[in-house]
Amino acid sequence: MPYLFETEEHVALRAQARRFAEREIAPHGATWEEDEEFPAALYKAAADAGMAGIGYPEALGGTGGDLTHVLASAEEMILRGRSVGTVVGLGSHFIALPMIVRFGTPEQQARFVTPCLAGDKIAALAVTEPGGGSDVAGLTTRAVRDGDHYVVDGAKTFITSGCRADVVVAAVRTGGPGHGGVSILVIEKGTPGFAVSKKLKKTGWWASDTAELSFEGCRVPVANRIGSEHGAFAMIMANFAHERLALAGQCVAIAELAYREAIAYSRERHAFGKALTGFQVTRHKLADMASRLAAARALTGECTIRVARGEMVPALCAMAKNVATDMCSFVVDQAVQLHGGMGYMRETLVERLYRDARLYPIGGGTREIMNEIISKAEGY
Repeated sequence: MPYLFETEEHVALRAQARRFAEREIAPHGATWEEDEEFPAALYKAAADAGMAGIGYPEALGGTGGDLTHVLASAEEMILRGRSVGTVVGLGSHFIALPMIVRFGTPEQQARFVTPCLAGDKIAALAVTEPGGGSDVAGLTTRAVRDGDHYVVDGAKTFITSGCRADVVVAAVRTGGPGHGGVSILVIEKGTPGFAVSKKLKKTGWWASDTAELSFEGCRVPVANRIGSEHGAFAMIMANFAHERLALAGQCVAIAELAYREAIAYSRERHAFGKALTGFQVTRHKLADMASRLAAARALTGECTIRVARGEMVPALCAMAKNVATDMCSFVVDQAVQLHGGMGYMRETLVERLYRDARLYPIGGGTREIMNEIISKAEGY
């Protein structure tokens, strides 16, 4: 199957990502998934290999490129590294730092962005709350102004890389109810009153740490606010468009990997005197997998290119995410089915991919929220 993006530049970037994934991730990924953590030193290794700065300005320590390059490198690392949890954990700064790049001051960018792109610090985005889910406008973590500081009280949950993050880009309520009272604060590790409440155990993405965070009388300098006070809702929504396309791209990569595994197993496994591919039912399953994968890849690619050009297409991003997540759920399920009993065994890659895939219709805005975005755009 073709890749998402195949210009000469993307091909060269894929080769770079392939070398990194095969050297640093593939030999250890399965073990890291079982251990539910990968070494923190991998962040530095990724930075040294030029992987951490993709899509970021060179002036901030990045390696340039746009969203298409981010998705291309992530796709290659999933395909070659074969550990989704490691790749998504390693890439948590791709959703945490963009708002600082777009709306932060040069001093904030130097303090928070550059060290993360160098692999010296880890960044996490903290929006979701225990009682809020996808309802960003309803968040309740409160930040009250007290001189040159905000006093933050509340909690965040399902935070990728939250256990180890040095920099937490948090959505907080600084004003009244609704979307008009939300701000972004960067809360640094070690700030009194900020704690990791617990490490969360998940169905999939085991190698990626996921945390619940708490803030009790946590004093954060006003200098750590990104953008204007009460003006973060639009920033978060713009950030979501990139996140949702990144998730769609990951779905394409996971499904492609599961599809390849299903083909290989179906050619090797024999039943009733012939390989599984000798049966029409097997070939038709694989054909359906390939067709849905191609359609999701095309929509994700079109939408990503338009966003990279600067177009605002939130409904199309929502469509791409839903189409890609539905496709991925179908493909990994069929891959498990084609593996039969082995597909249910922990030693088999498709079993892990099946678990990993379940997050995607939930994360970055649920499938139901995506349909609401589409419905409003279509006017019904």
